[in-house]
Amino acid sequence: MKLATVFAGVLAACAALLVVPGNAESAAAPVPVMPLGDSITQGGSIGGYRLDLGTKLRADGRSIDFVGSLADGPASMPDRNHEGHPGWTIAQVDASVTGWLNTYRPRTILLHIGTNDMYGSDPGGAPRRLSALVDRITNLAPNADVFVATIIPIRFADPTVRTFNAAIAPDIRAKAAAGKRVHLVDMYPAVAIADLPDGIHPNAAGYSKMATTWYNALKAVPGSIGGDDPQPPTGEGSCTATPRIAGTWNGGFQGEVTVANGGTAAFAGWTAKFTLPSGQSVTQIWGGTATGTGSVTVKNVAYNGAVGAGASTTFGFLVSGPGAPSLGSATCTSP
Repeated sequence: MKLATVFAGVLAACAALLVVPGNAESAAAPVPVMPLGDSITQGGSIGGYRLDLGTKLRADGRSIDFVGSLADGPASMPDRNHEGHPGWTIAQVDASVTGWLNTYRPRTILLHIGTNDMYGSDPGGAPRRLSALVDRITNLAPNADVFVATIIPIRFADPTVRTFNAAIAPDIRAKAAAGKRVHLVDMYPAVAIADLPDGIHPNAAGYSKMATTWYNALKAVPGSIGGDDPQPPTGEGSCTATPRIAGTWNGGFQGEVTVANGGTAAFAGWTAKFTLPSGQSVTQIWGGTATGTGSVTVKNVAYNGAVGAGASTTFGFLVSGPGAPSLGSATCTSP
C-alpha cells in the first residue's frame, strides 16, 4: 500500500512538471527578421548593428529570430544569422535574393545595400538597381515589411552617397504610397564620418547608432517585430478609418488612412480625425484636405468623397517634427 502511494505521488509530480503555464505571446513563434546587405550588415567580429539591435529587441520583450545563410559575431552573441555579404553590390544581392527569401521566409527585412556600388563602374545606375531589387523582394514576399535604409557615409565618396540617397528616398516613398509594404529608414545622418575608422565601416559606436535607428523604425510599424497589431478600424456608423505608417526617416514619416464604407448605402463625403504627438505636424497631404496640428482633421476632396457600400478610399500624408513616428487610431464620420 505504501509503495502504491509513493508511486502515485511520483506520477502526480511528473504530471505537474509537464504542465507549463504560458500565454499566446510566449507560445508564438519568433518573428523571422533578415538583415540583408553587404559587409556593413555582416559587421565583422563585433556583429555589427545586429548585436545591439538584438539586445534592444529582447529587452523590449520581443521574440525575433535573425535569419540568413551566414553567421558572424562574437561567440556570446545569442543570434548571429544574417545575409550580409562583404564586397557585394546591389546586383549581386538581387541575383541571390530569391533563394534566400524562399528558404528563410522572413516576416521583416532590413536592407542596407549600395555602398560597394558607390565606387564601382556605374554609381549613377545604383538607384535604378536598388528599385528593381526592392520590387523583386516585394513581389516575392508581398506580406513582408521591407525596411530600406539610405546608406551611411563614405569618407572618400560622400557626394556620391548623398546623390544616391537623394534618388532612392522618393522612389521608396512612392512604392509605399502605391501600397507596397516598404519603409524608408534614413540611416545616413545616424552615423558620422568620425564613426568610420576605415572611412567605410562603423566602429562599435557607429553600429550602435545604426541599431537605434533600425529599432525606432521597427517600433513604428505595427506587427513588424510581433506583439503589436495594426490599429483596428474605428469610427461612427458605416464610416471606418484604418491608419498605418508607410515609411519613416529622421524627423518625420509617411502615413496613410484608409476610409471604408461598411454600410449598405453609399455616402457622399467623409471626415477623418487622428492625433499626432506634440510638435509633429502634417506638411503635405494627398487625397484629402487637412486642418489642425496635434489633432488633425481631414476632409475628402472632390474626387474621393463618394464611397460606395463595401468600398474604400485612401489618403496619404507626410509628417515632420521631433520624437518617434507615431500614429494612433483614427475615427471617421460621414454625412
